[in-house]
Amino acid sequence: MNTNRLLAAVLVLQVVTLAGQWGGHARDARADLPPDPGAQRVAQTEELKQINQSLNRLIGLMESGRVEVKVSNIKDLNSGNGNARK
Repeated sequence: MNTNRLLAAVLVLQVVTLAGQWGGHARDARADLPPDPGAQRVAQTEELKQINQSLNRLIGLMESGRVEVKVSNIKDLNSGNGNARK
């Protein structure tokens, strides 16, 4: 008996959904589109250019050999309590 009621409720919901679609009450899902996709692409390109410049500076610094690395947990690494691989 409960199964019949559940099936009837599902059927009613499906009919309401179909009626809403046929009646033209469904909204377009275009609210998530940017107002101007071309402007967004230009902004992305400019941002990528800035990231590329930053990476080129880092590469230049590494290639020059002026990078200094400091290990802050050397005592833990020496005692075996660090996360060093063996």
